[in-house]
Amino acid sequence: LAQSVLTHTMDNFQTILRFFMNQKATIGYSFMALLTIGGERIFSMVSFQCPCNHDQNFPYGLTFLLGPAAVLLVLGLFFSTRMWRLYTGCCLDPMKLCPRGNCFGCLRVFTSIFSGACVAPIMWLSVALLNGTFYECAVSGLDDNVVVDLFCKNKTLRCREELARVPCDRSKLSSEERMELLLMLRAQSQILGWCIIILSAIVGLLGTCYQNCRSKVSYLQLTFWKRYVEKEKESFDTFAVDYATKLAERNLRSFFENKDPAPFPFPNHMAWEEISAYYTFSRSEQYYSTLQRYVEKTDRDFTPEKRPVLEFEDGIEMS
Repeated sequence: LAQSVLTHTMDNFQTILRFFMNQKATIGYSFMALLTIGGERIFSMVSFQCPCNHDQNFPYGLTFLLGPAAVLLVLGLFFSTRMWRLYTGCCLDPMKLCPRGNCFGCLRVFTSIFSGACVAPIMWLSVALLNGTFYECAVSGLDDNVVVDLFCKNKTLRCREELARVPCDRSKLSSEERMELLLMLRAQSQILGWCIIILSAIVGLLGTCYQNCRSKVSYLQLTFWKRYVEKEKESFDTFAVDYATKLAERNLRSFFENKDPAPFPFPNHMAWEEISAYYTFSRSEQYYSTLQRYVEKTDRDFTPEKRPVLEFEDGIEMS
């Protein structure tokens, strides 16, 4: 009985684990959304203090609205593995950016990389606009006649003079007038936030539909392809750590024991170049990655590197 209960429990645990593994993209985006909401609340409550004057409101509010979005975009590109696969070494060999001379395919890959990096900035802009704090400060400092007429239409001249002070409690307007202007600013901010959310959802749906429509493989084969790429990356990371550990141990043993190192098979430079290229599917080959295409080649060059090291002009400093 105990064995049966344990088996049933393990089966349930594996089912839950498989569910989370299959939904890890959704979980990742949800976690990113929570971090974005938390970060926005911290910014608006702790560090954001609207100066409430005509000269500083707009640049100050716009900096808090767009600054974190720009930083998140840069970080999204910086941590993009796909971008570095294309960019690394392209100054010495520009054809790495457009393998086989397919410029349209290269542009499509860059668009995919950029759109992936835009997820976090769009989340930040949406959350910040729905909250309205940064937008209220930025727009209230504009001296443009269209903006002033929009908020102070059929109001006294004092409204024009005190509009920049509305986000603060230092306004000389009555509490009712101030609340009315504040609600108008917040409503505009939230409308703009929802427009960004709706537009992003529509663009994402159309982009996914176009990508699937232009797919050269069926839905199930595409699903298998994605699973294979994930597993290959996980296995590569594990195998690379294990192999690098063995190589380090072999080199250290040779150094401390003061003897020649034992033979150690290692891929040559061209092999690394081939498996590092960004792979595009071809019906004539039907491989699922550059690694599979390389290992299934019949004319592979098995000549190992004489010494598996990297050469830089300025050397490498290890810390």
